[in-house]
Amino acid sequence: MEKIAIKQVGRDDIAALQKIGRETFFETFSESNSAQDMAHYLAEGFSEEKLAQELNREGSAFYFALLDDNVIGYLKVNTGSAQTELQDNSTLEIERIYVLGAYHGKRVGQLLYDKAVEIAESLQVHDIWLGVWEKNPRAIRFYEKNGFVAFDKHIFKLGNDEQTDIMMKKHLMG
Repeated sequence: MEKIAIKQVGRDDIAALQKIGRETFFETFSESNSAQDMAHYLAEGFSEEKLAQELNREGSAFYFALLDDNVIGYLKVNTGSAQTELQDNSTLEIERIYVLGAYHGKRVGQLLYDKAVEIAESLQVHDIWLGVWEKNPRAIRFYEKNGFVAFDKHIFKLGNDEQTDIMMKKHLMG
């Protein structure tokens, strides 16, 4: 496989971010959720306005995985008060790592994860944490393989459906 590049997402990349966000979320979760809940979440969760707010939020950053200038996956990380739950200055949240299904098993997710670790180390945070849907065993195995352990649970609302995410954490330093 050719070399995959990791590039920080800028304001001019919102359309590409919206496209990869909707595609990968649909691929990952459409079989397990109602069409109505999916349509609602894809429209609101990946609206241009919401993505622009997220891109402009201090402490949040997106990164694309690119193959031949095509976006094949992305990463979103949050620090400080931008984190969805812990909001601790000694932690970094991986809010999203998504890769197009055609590239699963080709180390794209690992490259995006490695970028998150690189960011965490540069910020000298002590822990990386994330939430992963309890019905996504592939993702759970990926994070366990990378040294994460479960420490709590929280509810993620997809349309009208309340779903349980396993919160996982990996200690880096300190």
